[in-house]
Amino acid sequence: MYKCVGIEDMLKQQQSPVRMEMKKKKKISSFKKDEKSVGVDEQVLDLSGMSLEILPVVISPSLNITLVTTLDLSSNFLQSIPESLTARLLNVAVLDIHSNELKSLPNSIGCLSKLKVLNVSGNHLQSLPRTIENCRSLEELNANFNMLIRLPDTMGFELNNLKKLTVNSNKLVLLPSSTSHLTNLRILDARLNCLRSLPDDLENLINLEILNVSQNFQYLTTIPYSVGLLLSLVELDVSYNKITTLPNSIGCLGKLQKLSVEGNPLVSPPMEVVEQGLEKLKVYLRQMINGQHKSSVKKSWAAKLKRYSTFSRANVNGNINYQQKEGYIIPNYNRIEVLASPNYVHKQKGSPTFMGMFSPRRIFSPKSYFTR
Repeated sequence: MYKCVGIEDMLKQQQSPVRMEMKKKKKISSFKKDEKSVGVDEQVLDLSGMSLEILPVVISPSLNITLVTTLDLSSNFLQSIPESLTARLLNVAVLDIHSNELKSLPNSIGCLSKLKVLNVSGNHLQSLPRTIENCRSLEELNANFNMLIRLPDTMGFELNNLKKLTVNSNKLVLLPSSTSHLTNLRILDARLNCLRSLPDDLENLINLEILNVSQNFQYLTTIPYSVGLLLSLVELDVSYNKITTLPNSIGCLGKLQKLSVEGNPLVSPPMEVVEQGLEKLKVYLRQMINGQHKSSVKKSWAAKLKRYSTFSRANVNGNINYQQKEGYIIPNYNRIEVLASPNYVHKQKGSPTFMGMFSPRRIFSPKSYFTR
């Protein structure tokens, strides 16, 4: 009499690759008809959380991988993805390989012309292949918790459909200048990196709603003026950086509902203004644009010289006298027009050359004037 062995018993008795093959079959969903599009079949291949180290053991040639639209390889121990496998995923729209041990992605990922969602978070990636810019249907890219030093320079020129870019918790120093060409981008999360600056022409991100560049700590010291031209922006988080001045243009963000600036050594606007709330802050910044607030910056050197009568009309006879003010001895030098006056020139032996040294033509001419 034969004993009927169930799937669970087989999984307990047999080791890989049979165990993985059985589990794979169990996890492959049946074909489902897409109600929104006629004649399109969907197949989900879920191999997540199976402690896989390599893929060829599981994915056999008998499986028609070209029909898979969602491939989940997350939470395994994969160190690489075969180039040949990626090239066969012609219809995949969702590729989830987060929480593995990947150090690189295959260049053939550029073949995934229908890919819309790519999750590579929680790996050891130092860069993304440049071919990723060929995934022109991509709408969401999650590369959080990696070791990314840079992003492909030209990715922003090609990924025109990208709506969500999250690259937090990496080692990025700069965002590529092409980022400003992601006109459909709605969420940009670049916190917990080593960003030194942001692209200058961010105003092109006309659909951006959430911008988070917080916790770049001692690296990020300035925010470009173009941030205030992101007319769709709803949330802006620049907290825990080294920013001393917020651009006045932020006052023009009519849709902005949340602004986080804590943890910065802000000088302008003053913290007492920030503490009054977002609306009061925006009013203050708009008034700064219109020049309705006096700057708290220290007086310039010219103002200090005027304070000490350095350019006063006193002593027009050309003599240099000294005055003592606030403990300093300050010479009363003459104004330029006094030095160029006929009386002063006469005292300098009537030299016309001396007078010419202070002519407007000489003072404001290019350097070549003096070499004639």
